[in-house]
This record gives sequence, structure tokens and C-alpha cells, in this order.
Amino acid sequence: MGLGNLWLVNPASFPDEASYARAAGASDILDKATVVSTLDEAIADCVCVMGTSARGRKVPWPVIAPPDAAAKASQQSEAGQVALVFGRENHGLSNEELQRCHFHIHIPSNPDYSSLNLAMAVQVMCYELRMHYLKGLEGGDGSPYLKPMMVPGDEGWDVPPAPVRDVEGFFSHLEQVLVDVDFHRRDNPRQLMTRLRRLFQRAGLDQMEINILRGILTAVQKSAGAADTAKNTSRAGSTAGEQE
Repeated sequence: MGLGNLWLVNPASFPDEASYARAAGASDILDKATVVSTLDEAIADCVCVMGTSARGRKVPWPVIAPPDAAAKASQQSEAGQVALVFGRENHGLSNEELQRCHFHIHIPSNPDYSSLNLAMAVQVMCYELRMHYLKGLEGGDGSPYLKPMMVPGDEGWDVPPAPVRDVEGFFSHLEQVLVDVDFHRRDNPRQLMTRLRRLFQRAGLDQMEINILRGILTAVQKSAGAADTAKNTSRAGSTAGEQE
């Protein structure tokens, strides 16, 4: 289907003789495959991540159909790396892994048999990417996906989209600040960070926006620290006065 950039996350066996035997002449793809230990490593440089999922989620996520996912991937690839993430053969992607994705790709199969084999899901998406590419060669836009407004990565946007590593750094910073100001408890998180993650990923943050948000969080931490110091000083003074 014309794709050649394969990343494998913590594979059980690689290089693997069976993989090469089934590659059907595409052993060069396996030869140059990148192997990493975690999904975060694989998507750190990406500006758009889409993961396949057959299951409904307790917290709904932006869902995109395969043809629209192919169009979105093509569009976003002009701004940076795009990842299509496929899960394990036996249980797909975990909720935590799917939360790393900007979109969930849903292949509209029979709901009574909604879970596809991994190879089938990969082939469906590769086919859609190929068709989008061929339609582009024919002069059409190749896509039913129409954006209602300009977003980071579009021609004319002033700042490039933020890569995943920077967005994840922001989420870690945000969670810590919420803990610092007693708004969030890690021992009873509920779905706060999941919903905030969905909110900010839906916004499609660019690099400058990430920098601004991190600056705001740092200022909040400094202010909260100063307030705590003032309270502690006041309490110490009151105690000293009472002792006198």
C-alpha cells in the first residue's frame, strides 16, 4: 500500500523468522523497522496520533471513520509525523494508550462481531491511505473530510503543532499543579485528567500555546508557594504572640 515507516512497541519477538516469512517480499520494511520499549517513545515526535478501537468508552472520545482518518493523516503529515496506532491481537489498545490518541478510528463492522484481527484492521487503514493518495494523484482532494476552521498544521497557521512529547509534558505539569492547589487527588482521581486530556487534545495545541500554558502553570505554582509561605509565617507569628 506504499507505506514503509513501521514502529514496533515492545514486540514479543523481533527480528522474527515468521514475520519475514509472511512479509511477501517486503522484508525491507522489517529490516528498517524501529523497535521501542513504550508507546510514548514511538509517538513522542508526532503531531497527530490516531488509534483503532472497536469498544465504546466510559468517557467518549473524538471518533473518526477510516476514510476521514486517511485524509486527516495526509493533511497533518505536512506539519509533522503522524502515527496510526494498532493494539495487540488479543486485546487491542488499553484505555491509557487510547488516551494518548487525538482520534479513535472506528471501522464500522457488524456490531455483533466488532473486533477485527490485527492484520485486517491494519489492511483496512492502509487501503484507505492508498486510496486517498491515488485520488490525490487524479487531481481530487481525495477526502470527504472538511475542516470547519483553520487548525495548527494548516497552511497559513503561524506556529507548528506541538509534538506529543511536549503535550505530555504539559499534562504532567498540569496534573502536578492541580495536586499542588488541592484540586486533584491522585489517590482518588476519578476522570479529571482523562477529561482534561480530551479537552486539550481536541483543541489541537500548537507549540506557542503549549509554552503559554506551561508558563501559566509555573506562575500558579509560584503564587501558590508564596501564599503557603505567607500563611505559615502568619501562623508562626500568631503562635509566638500567644506564647508571649
